[in-house]
Amino acid sequence: RSWHAAILEHLVNKLPADADEMSAHLEKWVELAPFDGRAHVALLARLAQRGQIAACEEHLASAAKLFASEDLDFGPVREAWRTIRSERPAATLRARPALVPAAPQASIVLPDSDVAASCKASLAIMPFVEEAAVGDPCGGLSRGGPSRGGLADGLTHDIITRLAKLRDFFVIARGSVFALSKKNIAPEDAGRRLNVDYVTTGTVRSQAGRVVVSVELVEVRTARIVWAETFERRPDDIFAILDDIGNSIVSSISAEIEMVERNRAMLKAPNSLNAWEAYHRGLWHMYRFTRTENEQARHFFDMALRLDPTFARAYAGLSFTHWQNAFQRWGDRDRESALAFEAAGQSLLVDDHNPAAHWAMGRALWLRGEQDGSLLELERAVDLSPNFALGHYALSFVHSQSGDPNAAIGSSDHSRHLSPFDPLLFGMLGARAMAHVRLGQFGEAAEWALKAAARPNAHAIILAIAAHCLALAGRIDEARNFSAALRKTLPNYCADDFIGTFRFEPDAEAMFRQGAKRIGLG
Repeated sequence: RSWHAAILEHLVNKLPADADEMSAHLEKWVELAPFDGRAHVALLARLAQRGQIAACEEHLASAAKLFASEDLDFGPVREAWRTIRSERPAATLRARPALVPAAPQASIVLPDSDVAASCKASLAIMPFVEEAAVGDPCGGLSRGGPSRGGLADGLTHDIITRLAKLRDFFVIARGSVFALSKKNIAPEDAGRRLNVDYVTTGTVRSQAGRVVVSVELVEVRTARIVWAETFERRPDDIFAILDDIGNSIVSSISAEIEMVERNRAMLKAPNSLNAWEAYHRGLWHMYRFTRTENEQARHFFDMALRLDPTFARAYAGLSFTHWQNAFQRWGDRDRESALAFEAAGQSLLVDDHNPAAHWAMGRALWLRGEQDGSLLELERAVDLSPNFALGHYALSFVHSQSGDPNAAIGSSDHSRHLSPFDPLLFGMLGARAMAHVRLGQFGEAAEWALKAAARPNAHAIILAIAAHCLALAGRIDEARNFSAALRKTLPNYCADDFIGTFRFEPDAEAMFRQGAKRIGLG
């Protein structure tokens, strides 16, 4: 049914307005998705176009009663109808009193309308179902239907809170999802009623001294499973186990939705993108880590901000592109550092509670040589959202050069645990390699540097880290292979370039220069 409704919506949006089959498509779409505001708005627009205003009012009245019977907000549909009426010639309309009180406008979007807002992706976490044997060590209830107030409810509350703190997308409040769950409404139907893009469902089972949590992330419009995973742990400390599983679920959901949204944005014509899509198109280019792609990313972040000047994450993305220009020496370092700082400041002004804004500022301050301020901002980022993997990675990056190398290793490991397939995974691994050098652990440094260099999008500086770490570990032939590959891209690259890129303490700088001399980069 979801596939059928999605195809009908596509046909309605693509066919000429006067197509003979349009009415049949619209009626079937409303039948299949009776709580999808888009379907009702499209049908009203079609009837109004044909001058059937009385039919519009009749449909509006019946639809309003249907929504009211399920305690759903009909206000957005009514506001859309008022817009449609206002665009019709006055002579063809007869004023009639409102059938229901108007509510504040929500996320119903008129077909083919120009939308300047971010149009962020939206997500509902439906209450997890607890299935546990009587007397199990986790205190579960009898096996069967959902239990309230148990481990499953606690995990659901925790995931909703953590996802909301990431501020990546709209997360439906717990009250709404628990209210729908009480009515035994199927997750896909709940997603349509809540007008969200994605729905997450899950189960928690306790059996034979183990806790098993199964999760699915579903795209509502197509009923496609985007991501599914099962987590199994022994409950030595049930709360620590659920905290760990919650971390994995939150990070996976965020990463999977971002990937789907990036790929979808890449398939659209650039001049048709809204702010949300332009931002994700920028991310797609940004993660390629070349000078040309970085410039493309900057262009799309600028586009997102022209469409929505309140988009904090787009400012953070823009700051990242300027940071890359400075770090990679793709532009004047001082000028690009200033632009990175300026964009990060705008991100903070727009949303001081967004972890990405503090992450961008922490990195910009590092460029300016303000390590203490950088660490404060990055710590603020992970305080706001403990699941923000890039915040933990940035902490590792700063500590690996001139802070606490052991803290760098811990933050690197935690960032990779939160986001094991992150586009910046090479940086997480490279930061750990540099931390091992500062601890005098050259063998470990070489192994981690090799893992970083093996990532498909690793850039030249990662190759330089590998070359220096391998040289210090006495693996000269391997080190020279990396230095040769590096000099194919940067023919005059030397130790001064490497040292100038980072902010090492004197003892670390001396060690890296020693490694450079061994392979002819001195």
